[in-house]
Amino acid sequence: MTDTRIITGHVLSFMQSPFQTDPAEAVRIHDAVAVEDGHIAALGTEETLRASYPRARLDRHKGKVILPGFVDAHVHYPQTAIIASWGKRLIDWLNTYTFPEEIRLSDPEYAAEIAQRYLDLALSNGTTTMCSFATSSPASVPAFFEAAQALGVRVVAGKTCMDRNAPDALCDTAQSAYEDSKALIERWHDTGRIGYAITPRFSPTSTPAQLEALGALWREHPDCLMQTHLSEQTDEIAWMRSLFPDARDYLDTYEKFGLVGSRGLYGHAIHLEPRERDRLREVGAALVHCPTSNCFIGSGLFDMSGLMAEGQRIGLATDTGGGSSFSMLRTMAAAYEIAQLRGTALHPAQLLWLATCGSAESLHLGDRIGRIAVGMEADLIAIDLASTPAIAQRAARAGDLWEAIFPTIMMGDDRAIADVWISGTPLTRPKDV
Repeated sequence: MTDTRIITGHVLSFMQSPFQTDPAEAVRIHDAVAVEDGHIAALGTEETLRASYPRARLDRHKGKVILPGFVDAHVHYPQTAIIASWGKRLIDWLNTYTFPEEIRLSDPEYAAEIAQRYLDLALSNGTTTMCSFATSSPASVPAFFEAAQALGVRVVAGKTCMDRNAPDALCDTAQSAYEDSKALIERWHDTGRIGYAITPRFSPTSTPAQLEALGALWREHPDCLMQTHLSEQTDEIAWMRSLFPDARDYLDTYEKFGLVGSRGLYGHAIHLEPRERDRLREVGAALVHCPTSNCFIGSGLFDMSGLMAEGQRIGLATDTGGGSSFSMLRTMAAAYEIAQLRGTALHPAQLLWLATCGSAESLHLGDRIGRIAVGMEADLIAIDLASTPAIAQRAARAGDLWEAIFPTIMMGDDRAIADVWISGTPLTRPKDV
């Protein structure tokens, strides 16, 4: 039996990138969207869609904004329980908080508990797709995939590989990283709505032998993504140089082992050198902006306007739990604030694009998610533009829809997420997770 639903509201459909044209002109606003069998079937007015689909269920969201579900391009689901831990920069953060917690996820039951907790929190904040690091324990990957599969959400993840500069309980080897990752790819990649990302944590925690093995694995499975970290903090870069004294720059520690390509995701990418920027643009790799994390652990200010002007592919991410929020609304607010510090005021359409289309394209899923267009998967959210008294009183003074949306971007949280649909089906979201 065909399942058809009509959702009304301010339905935002991106026609092109708002970084490449007048932001307001990049978006078409419809009154309703029809969803059939998990995909977008049509856009238009409520009247015309009801005439076309007379038996459809009707979800009315008058005054609310209907968007694609948010796409979080870089998270660490194992760090859910340690989010907002005090007072450390990157390397101390890993040693003090991350590594001890990741050891705990070697227990499959605890990994399953944290995976479910993370997904509940992400969905309650309107995030319907995410790309996550797991831990070095192979059991942490199916824990995440099985939880996602039960919910029907589209996810990408991979076993984190590291064979040095980490506790013995977390270290694998070049051979085991290759074999574990290969087995997980064969079991999970392209199974339903699941994708696999080959995942060296970052070059300081992988020997050249491990990076070489993972580069070989990527050549064997070029349809997989590859995710890692790049140039997050200046002291991290200095550490990298001490470990790879012959490298031209940080990117070279990946490039010489075959870990730079169009399906590569490079988290943070703050302190890039000119050669790195040129090479990343040349191959069409994705840079993932993690603004709350960059502020929280003192990493630096991402050059959004400069990198966009160069033609870089850019996604947006919470970086849970180095990032200080599960909310992509809060992440957009932080991206706006960082851009302001660099002299650019991002338009609300640009921020929403980064959190939907931009991140989807970074994950090479832009043909399936991230836009409300006919044929796309119907992962959708409804945004309440008056979710708190402070937001409501500001939105009430708005002269147009963009001015009404902006207070929710800057001050909104999970209370602004009025509804979530996964493949066109409303999600019953836990409110107290």
